[in-house]
Amino acid sequence: MDGRTTLATTKSWAASNPFTIQAMATKSHYPVDEREVELSAIRAQGAGGQNVNKVSSAVHLRFDIAASSLPVEIKERLLCLSDSRITLDGVLVLKAQQHRTQEMNRSDALARLQEVVDSVAVPPKARRATKPTYGSKQRRLEGKSQRSSIKSSRGKVQD
Repeated sequence: MDGRTTLATTKSWAASNPFTIQAMATKSHYPVDEREVELSAIRAQGAGGQNVNKVSSAVHLRFDIAASSLPVEIKERLLCLSDSRITLDGVLVLKAQQHRTQEMNRSDALARLQEVVDSVAVPPKARRATKPTYGSKQRRLEGKSQRSSIKSSRGKVQD
């Protein structure tokens, strides 16, 4: 074996890799349907030698949040994220170029998309307003008075 990977070995690796989107879909409550994801191969950026200019190994993933089959509350939470990867049209754009093969970058992009969806799957807890306790108020005022006495003693000495 000369060290080069072929498409067949890459596909077999992706099938046996526990971190592919199929394995993650079993753990997730809201799996992303791959038919709703638009994937396109592009050339990776950065250094890569002679191979970088002729191989499109990076993957550009586009996921239209509004047109997806996710539940409405998940869509709303995704659209409310202050994430620069979400366009004004509500399309989540991910670029995967960590790996040397297109198949590995594809599975990486899909896994990252699933992570974003899973991050908003749990609704945030409602914040209940609470009052500070009497003891905490006393400790705060005591600290303020100590600090005040320290600062007042820094002034000019009175004769």
